[in-house]
Amino acid sequence: MLHEYSLLDKDIETIHTLWTTTYNTDGKPDWSHIFPYYHDEIVFQDSIQRIEGKDEFLKMTKRLTKRSKSLEMELHHLSKDNHTIVMEWTMTMRFRIFPSSSMYGMTRLTLGEDGRIMKQRDYYDLWGDIADNVPLYKHLYRWFMRRFFG
Repeated sequence: MLHEYSLLDKDIETIHTLWTTTYNTDGKPDWSHIFPYYHDEIVFQDSIQRIEGKDEFLKMTKRLTKRSKSLEMELHHLSKDNHTIVMEWTMTMRFRIFPSSSMYGMTRLTLGEDGRIMKQRDYYDLWGDIADNVPLYKHLYRWFMRRFFG
Protein backbone atom coordinates (compact mmCIF):
# COMPACT_ATOMS: atom_id res chain seq x y z
CA MET A 1 0.00 0.00 0.00
CA LEU A 2 1.33 3.42 -0.95
CA HIS A 3 2.03 5.92 1.81
CA GLU A 4 0.41 9.36 1.80
CA TYR A 5 3.85 10.77 0.91
CA SER A 6 4.69 8.29 -1.82
CA LEU A 7 6.96 9.43 -4.66
CA LEU A 8 5.94 6.44 -6.80
CA ASP A 9 2.81 8.24 -7.95
CA LYS A 10 4.56 11.61 -8.53
CA ASP A 11 5.67 12.75 -11.98
CA ILE A 12 9.06 14.26 -12.78
CA GLU A 13 7.77 17.85 -12.70
CA THR A 14 6.31 17.41 -9.19
CA ILE A 15 9.53 15.84 -7.89
CA HIS A 16 11.56 18.65 -9.50
CA THR A 17 9.38 21.26 -7.81
CA LEU A 18 9.65 19.53 -4.42
CA TRP A 19 13.45 19.52 -4.54
CA THR A 20 14.02 22.95 -6.08
CA THR A 21 11.78 24.71 -3.55
CA THR A 22 14.04 23.32 -0.83
CA TYR A 23 16.76 25.78 -1.76
CA ASN A 24 15.67 29.37 -1.80
CA THR A 25 17.55 32.47 -2.86
CA ASP A 26 17.62 33.84 0.70
CA GLY A 27 20.35 31.44 1.71
CA LYS A 28 19.24 28.77 4.13
CA PRO A 29 17.55 25.63 2.79
CA ASP A 30 14.25 24.37 4.18
CA TRP A 31 13.79 20.63 3.83
CA SER A 32 10.66 20.41 6.02
CA HIS A 33 8.30 19.84 3.07
CA ILE A 34 10.28 16.82 1.80
CA PHE A 35 11.02 15.14 5.15
CA PRO A 36 7.66 13.28 5.09
CA TYR A 37 8.81 11.54 1.87
CA TYR A 38 11.67 9.88 3.80
CA HIS A 39 11.09 6.51 5.47
CA ASP A 40 11.92 6.21 9.19
CA GLU A 41 14.63 3.68 8.27
CA ILE A 42 16.31 5.86 5.63
CA VAL A 43 19.96 5.07 4.88
CA PHE A 44 21.85 8.12 3.64
CA GLN A 45 25.39 7.94 2.30
CA ASP A 46 27.70 10.41 0.63
CA SER A 47 31.47 10.93 0.25
CA ILE A 48 32.02 11.56 3.95
CA GLN A 49 29.33 9.78 5.94
CA ARG A 50 26.78 7.01 6.23
CA ILE A 51 23.70 7.75 8.32
CA GLU A 52 20.95 5.32 9.30
CA GLY A 53 17.52 6.40 10.50
CA LYS A 54 15.39 9.46 9.91
CA ASP A 55 16.29 11.10 13.23
CA GLU A 56 20.01 11.00 12.37
CA PHE A 57 19.25 12.20 8.83
CA LEU A 58 17.34 15.20 10.21
CA LYS A 59 20.25 16.01 12.55
CA MET A 60 22.66 15.92 9.59
CA THR A 61 20.54 18.39 7.60
CA LYS A 62 20.39 20.73 10.62
CA ARG A 63 24.20 20.60 10.95
CA LEU A 64 24.63 21.41 7.27
CA THR A 65 22.20 24.33 7.52
CA LYS A 66 23.94 25.66 10.63
CA ARG A 67 27.44 25.42 9.11
CA SER A 68 26.63 27.15 5.86
CA LYS A 69 26.02 30.84 5.37
CA SER A 70 24.07 29.97 2.25
CA LEU A 71 23.33 26.81 0.30
CA GLU A 72 21.75 26.62 -3.16
CA MET A 73 21.12 23.75 -5.54
CA GLU A 74 20.41 23.75 -9.24
CA LEU A 75 18.96 20.57 -10.76
CA HIS A 76 20.19 19.85 -14.29
CA HIS A 77 18.60 16.49 -14.96
CA LEU A 78 16.09 14.31 -13.18
CA SER A 79 14.89 10.84 -14.15
CA LYS A 80 12.61 8.27 -12.61
CA ASP A 81 12.43 4.55 -13.33
CA ASN A 82 10.30 2.27 -11.16
CA HIS A 83 11.67 2.66 -7.60
CA THR A 84 14.70 4.81 -8.52
CA ILE A 85 15.00 8.57 -8.94
CA VAL A 86 18.28 10.11 -10.15
CA MET A 87 19.14 13.81 -9.98
CA GLU A 88 22.15 15.59 -11.45
CA TRP A 89 22.92 18.85 -9.66
CA THR A 90 25.24 21.73 -8.82
CA MET A 91 25.31 22.75 -5.17
CA THR A 92 26.82 26.09 -4.20
CA MET A 93 27.74 26.50 -0.56
CA ARG A 94 29.07 29.51 1.26
CA PHE A 95 30.54 28.96 4.68
CA ARG A 96 31.09 31.64 7.29
CA ILE A 97 34.78 32.30 6.59
CA PHE A 98 35.39 30.77 3.14
CA PRO A 99 34.33 31.87 -0.34
CA SER A 100 31.48 30.07 -2.01
CA SER A 101 32.25 26.64 -3.44
CA SER A 102 30.34 24.77 -6.12
CA MET A 103 30.11 20.99 -6.06
CA TYR A 104 28.85 18.93 -8.96
CA GLY A 105 27.14 15.66 -8.25
CA MET A 106 24.31 13.20 -8.51
CA THR A 107 21.79 11.76 -6.09
CA ARG A 108 20.16 8.35 -6.35
CA LEU A 109 16.96 7.89 -4.35
CA THR A 110 15.68 4.34 -3.86
CA LEU A 111 12.01 4.09 -2.99
CA GLY A 112 10.52 1.44 -0.75
CA GLU A 113 7.33 -0.48 -1.46
CA ASP A 114 5.28 2.29 0.17
CA GLY A 115 6.86 4.90 -2.14
CA ARG A 116 8.96 6.69 0.48
CA ILE A 117 12.73 7.13 0.24
CA MET A 118 14.56 4.17 1.79
CA LYS A 119 18.04 5.03 0.50
CA GLN A 120 19.72 8.20 -0.62
CA ARG A 121 23.21 8.02 -2.11
CA ASP A 122 24.94 11.28 -3.07
CA TYR A 123 27.94 11.14 -5.39
CA TYR A 124 30.39 14.05 -5.68
CA ASP A 125 34.08 14.91 -5.53
CA LEU A 126 34.16 16.89 -2.29
CA TRP A 127 37.88 17.61 -2.15
CA GLY A 128 38.34 18.25 -5.85
CA ASP A 129 35.46 20.69 -6.06
CA ILE A 130 36.62 22.54 -2.93
CA ALA A 131 40.26 22.56 -4.13
CA ASP A 132 39.18 24.19 -7.40
CA ASN A 133 38.22 27.27 -5.37
CA VAL A 134 41.61 27.67 -3.65
CA PRO A 135 43.98 29.42 -6.10
CA LEU A 136 47.37 27.79 -5.39
CA TYR A 137 46.15 24.54 -3.91
CA LYS A 138 43.97 23.61 -6.91
CA HIS A 139 46.99 23.19 -9.20
CA LEU A 140 48.84 21.05 -6.69
CA TYR A 141 45.77 18.89 -5.99
CA ARG A 142 44.96 18.36 -9.68
CA TRP A 143 48.62 17.56 -10.46
CA PHE A 144 48.68 15.01 -7.61
CA MET A 145 45.44 13.36 -8.78
CA ARG A 146 46.62 13.13 -12.42
CA ARG A 147 50.08 11.88 -11.40
CA PHE A 148 48.94 9.14 -9.05
CA PHE A 149 45.40 8.28 -10.14
CA GLY A 150 44.99 9.46 -13.74
